[in-house]
Amino acid sequence: MDAEDVRRALTRIAHEILERNHGAGNIALVGILTRGVPIAERLAQTIQRIESTPVAVGRLDIGLYRDDYAHRPTVPIAPSAIPFDVTGKQIILTDDVLFTGRTVRAALSALLDIGRPASIQLATLIDRGHRELPIRPDYVGKNVPTARQEHVRVLLQEVDGEDRVVLRKPSG
Repeated sequence: MDAEDVRRALTRIAHEILERNHGAGNIALVGILTRGVPIAERLAQTIQRIESTPVAVGRLDIGLYRDDYAHRPTVPIAPSAIPFDVTGKQIILTDDVLFTGRTVRAALSALLDIGRPASIQLATLIDRGHRELPIRPDYVGKNVPTARQEHVRVLLQEVDGEDRVVLRKPSG
């Protein structure tokens, strides 16, 4: 995907979110650090442009909730910041790539420790399959069938200086 493909996918997801939730009145977006945050911010901007209603955006660090926490190197990233009460809200959890579902499982645990939303929906720019948990996105920018050994890399302007999605085949 190039920058225009990314923009189109996020615009479509924003429209789908509004349709499913009957407008922007009770939704809030929570991006999973790192690349889920700019996706949430872009969706909020697009929704505000469409509905003329501001949408709250938060960011979620799921590092301590991961089931592989003890086996991963610690990577310092920004802390969670959810500047609104999640209780009773329709939360749209956002991330760049959905793979095994373990990151989403960790994010669900982290969100539920913060409060009790009315619902949690999942939006992802790329769904590459290979789920290990029964998790399915509500909104998908693009389904990208991959081999398990392949790697999908999402580059976003806010983090990487450009918008692009790259599929890397295993070397060898």
